[in-house]
Amino acid sequence: MIYYSPTETFGCKDRLQAFTAIGVVEETAAYQVDVDPGFRPWRRDVAWWRAVETPIRPLLGRLSFTSDRGGWGYRLRFGLFEIDNDDAELIAEAMLTEPRMDVARKQATVPVQCTLAL
Repeated sequence: MIYYSPTETFGCKDRLQAFTAIGVVEETAAYQVDVDPGFRPWRRDVAWWRAVETPIRPLLGRLSFTSDRGGWGYRLRFGLFEIDNDDAELIAEAMLTEPRMDVARKQATVPVQCTLAL
């Protein structure tokens, strides 16, 4: 799971445009949480890795989902979407101080599927 943050504050215009969190969804059961009356979303735990905030601009053109440099932000407007392993490794390499994608592949009992969250 990789988080991209377009702004520093949700709903505001203070641009950040950076990847801000990265981790692996744990193989535990999904569970519901009470957020508001009538709103009980399902969640799964994530093992978050230590990472540095990484601006997206230096990676534009190298990520397959930003190949259209003029409209690169369009795809990032719709919540979760799957990215390929090459993109995930490129982002992880920029964010992490140790190579964790190899660790994730070795520990996974199913193929590693990378998701970009917005």
